[in-house]
Amino acid sequence: MTDRLSYPEAGATAGDTLPGGYHHLRVTTRVGHGPADFRAAADAVLTWRMHRAMTGVRIPAGTPAAAPGVTVTPALGFGPLSVSGTCEVVWTAREERRAGFGYGTLPGHPERGEEAFVVRIDEAGDVTLTVLAFSRPARWFTRAAGPVVPLVQRAYARECGRALRRVVRRPTGLSAPPGGA
Repeated sequence: MTDRLSYPEAGATAGDTLPGGYHHLRVTTRVGHGPADFRAAADAVLTWRMHRAMTGVRIPAGTPAAAPGVTVTPALGFGPLSVSGTCEVVWTAREERRAGFGYGTLPGHPERGEEAFVVRIDEAGDVTLTVLAFSRPARWFTRAAGPVVPLVQRAYARECGRALRRVVRRPTGLSAPPGGA
């Protein structure tokens, strides 16, 4: 983790308490059941496959798997309506019942804050994805968008769950995903 982040609370999404002064997001989606689904979901999250399976999301080719210090510039949207911002992975986890990562915004990103993608398997075998974030506008256009930004973020988090559910259903499918690069 570096001091390049655009906010001071680095790593806060690794826990359950998010810092004040930000918009908070927490969306949990059931994506599968059993250890095989958990492993497939964990791999898809940590290797950006979940993101690449989403329509309108582009992760640059050659982006290394999520690990602290890895930078990534996801792009959302299409053509002139595309928005991107560089993030740095600040933490990762690959545990028996939990796997995922959190990345934080770097200067120039449209938002300021952190977002995490965490897969869990519970005692009953249910596998879930939780998208957890804290953010506030950092650029004129996200400030101007006002209350629309949290709605877009919530829709994005829900789409992450749907995309991961599709990936888990066909974990060995290696065809080009819709948003892949």
